[in-house]
Amino acid sequence: MKTLFEVENIKCGGCMNSIKTALLKLEGVESVSIDQETDTIAVLGNPSREVIVEKLNHLGYPEKGNNSLVKKAKSYVNCAIGRMTDAD
Repeated sequence: MKTLFEVENIKCGGCMNSIKTALLKLEGVESVSIDQETDTIAVLGNPSREVIVEKLNHLGYPEKGNNSLVKKAKSYVNCAIGRMTDAD
């Protein structure tokens, strides 16, 4: 089953790498694809929607309309981590 999430704060490949890495660790997630232009994340598998939304919030990438200064700050941190991890 494919589930789509429209999120905030995806700025670059570092963000996408952090999101993909974190979501692939969740139970039931088979694959993750991210469209930076539309800020859309497609999750294939049978994960709990609530678990995915919570993980995205924790990373700083909330669903559209649920952004805050704290979540923006978290997204910058995870963006930097994703850039460092992507360089390996």
